[in-house]
Amino acid sequence: MNENLFTPFSTPTILNQPATIPIILFPTLLVLTSKHPINNQLTTIQQNLIQLALKQMMMTHNAKGLNWSLMLTSLITFITMTNLLGLLPYSFTPTTQLSMNLAMAIPLWAGTVIMGLRFKTKDSLAHLLPQGTPTSLIPMLVMIETISLLIQPVALAVRLTANITAGHLLMHLIGSAVLALSTTNLFMTLPTSMLLALLTILEIAVALIQAYVFTLLISLYLRNNT
Repeated sequence: MNENLFTPFSTPTILNQPATIPIILFPTLLVLTSKHPINNQLTTIQQNLIQLALKQMMMTHNAKGLNWSLMLTSLITFITMTNLLGLLPYSFTPTTQLSMNLAMAIPLWAGTVIMGLRFKTKDSLAHLLPQGTPTSLIPMLVMIETISLLIQPVALAVRLTANITAGHLLMHLIGSAVLALSTTNLFMTLPTSMLLALLTILEIAVALIQAYVFTLLISLYLRNNT
């Protein structure tokens, strides 16, 4: 089968219509909820993991920052589910699309900056000019700090896109190698398959870590502006 290396990252279609929105909404169906007084074991594990991650992110926030708890919980849950679903065969990972990651990063980053300008105007503007800066360097440093501030959401989106895409490409290459070796060299098929299994475990860890890192950085931007 002649397939482009980047074919798995192309947006799937249903009846010639982009299927991105249904795919993005699908992870919300996998979030376990319980209507019973006593949760089952899987629901309990899920809730404990979310509470642990949220506790680590929100422990240094003040009252204004704590108002973002529900949003950050939803964000880390959505990114985690989306990343893990992308590891399934014949699936599509929306977080490999830079446009989607920018659509998540820019509004969240802009919200933290606007909060900083509203509630901590003096401190927010002071970050653009380090204390003790020589007068001659003030214009240049203000420009540099402004650029570094504006590039934060781009760095967030690119980091998530690059890490998820790189892992998927590597799995695709090794999977193709296993398929080719299975018909030509059975002796090398077993170690290559073991390598693919180990890489899959690593990618599961990367999917979880990248969801946590993305949400943690949003939390840090929020803490600096509240």
